[in-house]
Amino acid sequence: MLVRKVSQLFDRLAQGEASAAELSEAVGEPRSSIYRLLSSLQAEGLVEQGSKRGQFRLGFKLLTLGTAVVSRFDEREFAQPVMERLHDLTGETVFLCVRRGDEAVCIERLAGKRVQSLALQLGGSLPLHAGAASRALLAFAPETEWEAYLQRNQPLSRFTASTPSEPGALRKLLRQARTDGCTISDQDVTVGVAAIGVPVVDYRGDVRAAVSISGVRESILGDDYERWREALIEAGNEVSRALGVQLAGQNIARFS
Repeated sequence: MLVRKVSQLFDRLAQGEASAAELSEAVGEPRSSIYRLLSSLQAEGLVEQGSKRGQFRLGFKLLTLGTAVVSRFDEREFAQPVMERLHDLTGETVFLCVRRGDEAVCIERLAGKRVQSLALQLGGSLPLHAGAASRALLAFAPETEWEAYLQRNQPLSRFTASTPSEPGALRKLLRQARTDGCTISDQDVTVGVAAIGVPVVDYRGDVRAAVSISGVRESILGDDYERWREALIEAGNEVSRALGVQLAGQNIARFS
Protein backbone atom coordinates (compact mmCIF):
# COMPACT_ATOMS: atom_id res chain seq x y z
CA MET A 1 0.00 0.00 0.00
CA LEU A 2 2.72 2.47 1.00
CA VAL A 3 4.81 1.68 -2.06
CA ARG A 4 1.82 2.36 -4.29
CA LYS A 5 1.19 5.69 -2.60
CA VAL A 6 4.84 6.70 -3.07
CA SER A 7 4.63 5.69 -6.71
CA GLN A 8 1.49 7.78 -7.21
CA LEU A 9 3.15 10.73 -5.50
CA PHE A 10 6.22 10.44 -7.76
CA ASP A 11 3.97 10.19 -10.81
CA ARG A 12 2.28 13.45 -9.86
CA LEU A 13 5.56 15.24 -9.12
CA ALA A 14 6.95 14.03 -12.45
CA GLN A 15 4.37 16.35 -14.05
CA GLY A 16 5.79 19.35 -12.17
CA GLU A 17 5.92 20.93 -8.75
CA ALA A 18 2.85 20.43 -6.56
CA SER A 19 1.49 21.47 -3.18
CA ALA A 20 0.53 19.07 -0.43
CA ALA A 21 -3.12 19.71 -1.25
CA GLU A 22 -2.58 18.76 -4.90
CA LEU A 23 -0.64 15.67 -3.88
CA SER A 24 -3.36 14.72 -1.43
CA GLU A 25 -5.92 14.83 -4.22
CA ALA A 26 -3.69 12.89 -6.63
CA VAL A 27 -2.81 10.14 -4.14
CA GLY A 28 -6.14 9.98 -2.35
CA GLU A 29 -4.71 10.40 1.13
CA PRO A 30 -5.38 13.02 3.84
CA ARG A 31 -3.09 16.02 3.78
CA SER A 32 -1.63 15.06 7.17
CA SER A 33 -0.56 11.69 5.75
CA ILE A 34 0.96 13.39 2.71
CA TYR A 35 3.01 15.71 4.93
CA ARG A 36 4.38 12.72 6.87
CA LEU A 37 5.21 10.93 3.64
CA LEU A 38 6.87 14.02 2.19
CA SER A 39 8.93 14.45 5.35
CA SER A 40 10.25 10.88 5.08
CA LEU A 41 11.01 11.24 1.37
CA GLN A 42 12.78 14.58 1.94
CA ALA A 43 15.00 12.97 4.57
CA GLU A 44 16.12 10.45 1.93
CA GLY A 45 16.68 13.08 -0.76
CA LEU A 46 13.87 11.76 -2.94
CA VAL A 47 11.73 14.89 -2.65
CA GLU A 48 12.72 18.50 -2.00
CA GLN A 49 11.16 21.91 -1.51
CA GLY A 50 10.01 23.50 -4.74
CA SER A 51 10.74 26.93 -6.16
CA LYS A 52 7.82 28.46 -4.24
CA ARG A 53 6.79 28.14 -0.61
CA GLY A 54 4.57 25.13 -0.03
CA GLN A 55 5.56 23.46 -3.30
CA PHE A 56 7.43 20.18 -3.65
CA ARG A 57 9.41 18.58 -6.45
CA LEU A 58 11.38 15.41 -7.14
CA GLY A 59 14.79 15.23 -5.46
CA PHE A 60 18.17 14.93 -7.15
CA LYS A 61 18.71 11.46 -5.73
CA LEU A 62 16.15 10.19 -8.24
CA LEU A 63 18.43 11.39 -11.03
CA THR A 64 21.10 8.96 -9.86
CA LEU A 65 18.57 6.16 -9.58
CA GLY A 66 17.10 6.96 -12.97
CA THR A 67 20.52 7.05 -14.59
CA ALA A 68 21.25 3.58 -13.21
CA VAL A 69 18.04 2.28 -14.79
CA VAL A 70 18.64 3.94 -18.15
CA SER A 71 22.24 2.71 -18.32
CA ARG A 72 21.12 -0.89 -18.59
CA PHE A 73 19.52 -0.28 -21.97
CA ASP A 74 21.90 -1.38 -24.72
CA GLU A 75 19.63 0.44 -27.15
CA ARG A 76 20.54 3.76 -25.57
CA GLU A 77 24.27 3.13 -25.77
CA PHE A 78 24.11 2.16 -29.43
CA ALA A 79 21.59 4.84 -30.37
CA GLN A 80 23.31 7.83 -28.76
CA PRO A 81 25.79 8.67 -31.56
CA VAL A 82 23.13 8.00 -34.20
CA MET A 83 20.71 10.31 -32.43
CA GLU A 84 23.33 13.03 -32.21
CA ARG A 85 23.88 12.87 -35.97
CA LEU A 86 20.14 13.11 -36.58
CA HIS A 87 19.97 16.06 -34.22
CA ASP A 88 22.81 17.82 -36.05
CA LEU A 89 21.16 17.12 -39.43
CA THR A 90 17.61 18.16 -38.61
CA GLY A 91 17.84 20.51 -35.65
CA GLU A 92 14.68 18.79 -34.37
CA THR A 93 13.98 16.89 -31.16
CA VAL A 94 15.16 13.29 -31.35
CA PHE A 95 13.61 10.59 -29.17
CA LEU A 96 14.52 7.05 -28.22
CA CYS A 97 11.64 5.05 -26.75
CA VAL A 98 11.18 1.51 -25.49
CA ARG A 99 8.01 -0.41 -24.83
CA ARG A 100 6.71 -0.94 -21.31
CA GLY A 101 3.41 -2.77 -21.38
CA ASP A 102 1.02 -0.74 -23.52
CA GLU A 103 3.12 2.41 -23.39
CA ALA A 104 6.20 3.85 -25.08
CA VAL A 105 8.66 5.24 -22.54
CA CYS A 106 11.23 7.87 -23.51
CA ILE A 107 14.71 6.80 -22.36
CA GLU A 108 16.68 9.43 -24.30
CA ARG A 109 15.77 12.82 -25.69
CA LEU A 110 17.84 15.45 -27.51
CA ALA A 111 15.96 18.74 -27.45
CA GLY A 112 15.34 20.49 -30.75
CA LYS A 113 16.43 23.99 -31.61
CA ARG A 114 12.97 25.10 -32.77
CA VAL A 115 10.44 23.50 -30.42
CA GLN A 116 11.20 22.96 -26.73
CA SER A 117 7.82 22.12 -25.19
CA LEU A 118 6.89 18.77 -26.69
CA ALA A 119 4.52 16.43 -24.86
CA LEU A 120 6.99 13.57 -24.40
CA GLN A 121 9.73 14.27 -21.87
CA LEU A 122 12.60 12.08 -20.67
CA GLY A 123 11.06 9.31 -18.58
CA GLY A 124 7.58 10.17 -19.82
CA SER A 125 5.32 7.88 -21.79
CA LEU A 126 2.59 7.75 -24.41
CA PRO A 127 0.16 4.97 -25.32
CA LEU A 128 1.32 2.86 -28.24
CA HIS A 129 -1.33 4.21 -30.63
CA ALA A 130 -0.32 7.88 -30.24
CA GLY A 131 2.87 9.41 -31.59
CA ALA A 132 5.46 8.27 -34.12
CA ALA A 133 7.84 6.40 -31.82
CA SER A 134 4.94 4.77 -29.98
CA ARG A 135 3.30 3.50 -33.17
CA ALA A 136 6.63 2.28 -34.52
CA LEU A 137 6.90 -0.01 -31.48
CA LEU A 138 3.45 -1.40 -32.26
CA ALA A 139 3.44 -1.34 -36.07
CA PHE A 140 6.49 -3.56 -36.47
CA ALA A 141 5.40 -6.04 -33.81
CA PRO A 142 3.36 -9.11 -34.87
CA GLU A 143 -0.22 -8.28 -35.88
CA THR A 144 -1.50 -10.48 -33.08
CA GLU A 145 -0.12 -7.82 -30.72
CA TRP A 146 -2.14 -5.16 -32.52
CA GLU A 147 -5.33 -7.01 -31.75
CA ALA A 148 -4.35 -7.73 -28.16
CA TYR A 149 -3.55 -4.04 -27.67
CA LEU A 150 -6.89 -3.01 -29.10
CA GLN A 151 -8.74 -5.44 -26.86
CA ARG A 152 -7.00 -4.08 -23.76
CA ASN A 153 -7.38 -0.41 -24.62
CA GLN A 154 -10.95 0.28 -25.65
CA PRO A 155 -11.78 3.03 -26.11
CA LEU A 156 -8.48 4.37 -27.42
CA SER A 157 -7.51 7.58 -25.63
CA ARG A 158 -7.43 10.78 -27.67
CA PHE A 159 -5.05 13.72 -27.37
CA THR A 160 -6.25 15.72 -30.37
CA ALA A 161 -8.84 15.34 -33.10
CA SER A 162 -6.15 13.60 -35.18
CA THR A 163 -5.40 10.81 -32.68
CA PRO A 164 -6.46 7.46 -34.19
CA SER A 165 -9.27 6.44 -31.87
CA GLU A 166 -11.02 3.82 -33.99
CA PRO A 167 -9.54 0.30 -34.39
CA GLY A 168 -9.89 0.43 -38.18
CA ALA A 169 -8.07 3.75 -38.42
CA LEU A 170 -5.23 2.49 -36.23
CA ARG A 171 -4.85 -0.72 -38.23
CA LYS A 172 -4.65 1.31 -41.44
CA LEU A 173 -1.86 3.47 -40.01
CA LEU A 174 0.06 0.43 -38.76
CA ARG A 175 -0.14 -1.29 -42.15
CA GLN A 176 0.92 1.90 -43.93
CA ALA A 177 3.92 2.12 -41.62
CA ARG A 178 5.07 -1.32 -42.71
CA THR A 179 4.79 -0.27 -46.34
CA ASP A 180 6.65 3.00 -45.79
CA GLY A 181 9.23 1.66 -43.33
CA CYS A 182 8.32 4.42 -40.87
CA THR A 183 5.46 5.91 -38.90
CA ILE A 184 4.13 9.44 -39.20
CA SER A 185 2.49 11.37 -36.39
CA ASP A 186 0.59 14.29 -37.87
CA GLN A 187 -0.68 16.38 -34.95
CA ASP A 188 -2.12 13.35 -33.16
CA VAL A 189 -0.37 14.15 -29.85
CA THR A 190 0.01 17.94 -30.02
CA VAL A 191 -1.67 20.31 -32.48
CA GLY A 192 0.91 21.82 -34.82
CA VAL A 193 3.53 19.16 -34.09
CA ALA A 194 4.49 16.21 -36.31
CA ALA A 195 6.98 13.36 -36.02
CA ILE A 196 8.53 10.50 -37.97
CA GLY A 197 9.47 7.24 -36.25
CA VAL A 198 11.29 4.02 -37.09
CA PRO A 199 11.76 0.77 -35.17
CA VAL A 200 14.95 -0.77 -33.83
CA VAL A 201 15.02 -4.56 -33.92
CA ASP A 202 17.42 -7.15 -32.56
CA TYR A 203 18.91 -10.33 -34.06
CA ARG A 204 15.70 -12.24 -33.28
CA GLY A 205 13.58 -9.75 -35.19
CA ASP A 206 11.99 -8.43 -32.00
CA VAL A 207 11.26 -4.72 -31.80
CA ARG A 208 13.54 -3.37 -29.07
CA ALA A 209 13.08 0.39 -29.41
CA ALA A 210 12.02 3.22 -31.68
CA VAL A 211 13.80 6.38 -32.82
CA SER A 212 11.88 9.47 -33.89
CA ILE A 213 12.31 13.11 -34.79
CA SER A 214 9.65 15.65 -33.86
CA GLY A 215 9.00 19.33 -34.42
CA VAL A 216 6.74 21.88 -36.03
CA ARG A 217 4.56 20.18 -38.64
CA GLU A 218 5.72 22.37 -41.53
CA SER A 219 9.32 21.49 -40.76
CA ILE A 220 8.91 17.73 -40.29
CA LEU A 221 6.50 17.10 -43.17
CA GLY A 222 7.70 19.88 -45.45
CA ASP A 223 10.38 20.05 -48.12
CA ASP A 224 12.92 18.06 -46.08
CA TYR A 225 10.56 15.17 -45.30
CA GLU A 226 12.01 12.62 -47.76
CA ARG A 227 15.59 13.42 -46.83
CA TRP A 228 14.91 13.16 -43.12
CA ARG A 229 12.81 10.03 -43.55
CA GLU A 230 15.66 8.27 -45.32
CA ALA A 231 18.15 9.44 -42.70
CA LEU A 232 15.87 8.19 -39.94
CA ILE A 233 15.37 4.78 -41.57
CA GLU A 234 19.12 4.39 -41.92
CA ALA A 235 19.51 5.43 -38.29
CA GLY A 236 17.13 2.66 -37.22
CA ASN A 237 19.01 0.20 -39.41
CA GLU A 238 22.34 1.25 -37.89
CA VAL A 239 21.20 0.72 -34.32
CA SER A 240 19.63 -2.60 -35.34
CA ARG A 241 22.92 -3.73 -36.85
CA ALA A 242 24.59 -2.93 -33.54
CA LEU A 243 22.06 -5.28 -31.91
CA GLY A 244 23.05 -8.10 -34.24
CA VAL A 245 20.71 -7.70 -37.20
CA GLN A 246 22.13 -8.60 -40.61
CA LEU A 247 20.21 -6.16 -42.80
CA ALA A 248 22.15 -6.58 -46.03
CA GLY A 249 20.87 -3.22 -47.19
CA GLN A 250 17.21 -4.12 -46.74
CA ASN A 251 14.56 -2.04 -45.00
CA ILE A 252 14.05 -2.91 -41.38
CA ALA A 253 10.34 -3.60 -42.06
CA ARG A 254 11.15 -6.94 -43.67
CA PHE A 255 11.98 -8.35 -40.22
CA SER A 256 8.47 -7.71 -38.87
